[in-house]
Amino acid sequence: MRSRPRVRPSTSTRIVGIDVARCVALVGMIATHVLPVRAADGTLGLAHELAGGRASALFAVLAGTSLALMSGGEQPVRGVERGTITIGLAVRAFLIALIGALLGQLPTTIAVILTYYGVLFLLALPFLGLRRNTLAALGAAWLVVVPVLSHLLRPHLPPRGFASPRLDSFVYPWQALTELTFTGYYPAVPWLGYLLVGMAIGRSDLRRRGTAVVVLVSGAVLAATSWLASEWLLRQPGTARALLGSAPDPGMSAEQLGRRLEESMFGTTPTGSWWWLAVHAQHSGTPFDLVHTTGTAMLALGLCLLLGRLWPRTAAAVFGAGAMTLPLYTLHVVLRTPPFLPDHDAPTFAWHVVIVLAIGAVFSLMAWRGPLESMATHLARPRTARAH
Repeated sequence: MRSRPRVRPSTSTRIVGIDVARCVALVGMIATHVLPVRAADGTLGLAHELAGGRASALFAVLAGTSLALMSGGEQPVRGVERGTITIGLAVRAFLIALIGALLGQLPTTIAVILTYYGVLFLLALPFLGLRRNTLAALGAAWLVVVPVLSHLLRPHLPPRGFASPRLDSFVYPWQALTELTFTGYYPAVPWLGYLLVGMAIGRSDLRRRGTAVVVLVSGAVLAATSWLASEWLLRQPGTARALLGSAPDPGMSAEQLGRRLEESMFGTTPTGSWWWLAVHAQHSGTPFDLVHTTGTAMLALGLCLLLGRLWPRTAAAVFGAGAMTLPLYTLHVVLRTPPFLPDHDAPTFAWHVVIVLAIGAVFSLMAWRGPLESMATHLARPRTARAH
């Protein structure tokens, strides 16, 4: 007996809470790109304190959730169907990476995530057949163990050579490969832990209120415990001395070290002391950073799933940008170039947010799909599965 082909569901079957979470991640990244790092009084700006390192982590966790939903949801696809979906997702990953490299050519101050994002998709493909518990255990181990392996490996790799991957970066393939996987701003191999956790979440029944509550509470516990554990380690006698002694800037003072740990570490930490693995600074890629930001991503996703259940139609319109983050992120990067909205201030941030939310709301109300998202989906899914 021939089985009927799986029919792609309509957009009404989308899990609205996931789109809400994507929109939150997009606005968070816009905030860190546009608003000043420091307030007028010299303290860390609120946007960077809240969204720094966390918005991009939320994007990565949601990427894993989307991969799980596109490959069967609670029941992973098998056989020929899995092979078809894998090929389609690989094409999608290459397209996203190419868009990222093109955006890297633009004169902006943004460390563009999309090329790393494409590599993350490729690295996650071998894990599509795994079930929830296996993915959760593997993700937890990955977040803790792989940063340690990266700490050991990075001294033997070329130093980072570019802020964002560009088309001409691939003239030097070894440099580009090591940067995309270990030494760059969003190093894909350590960051794969985010996707594995996200895939475990996507293998759960996300339409149940109980699932949202479990994700929320688990995330809050992870975020709090990892943060407190890191703070305790950093207060131990000799920790500051060890960090200062191996800091990349000779002669760095304790005050400068404190400011550095408040701000971004640009993807990795120095490798001169094991104590660097104890920090939870933004984009430091340490076990404490990765676990903390995984926790905050889960907390945000749980809240967004609950919000999507309470007010699905309103949330779908207000946060419609979350259904088309690829074109809107691309638009945001283009708008950061000098002819448009390149300034670092609150009015510029407001304009960016208004533009992406307005476009997202119009597309949501008209039941349209973004052009880049439609192209990526068409290439990635010749006959497949799910709306996310």
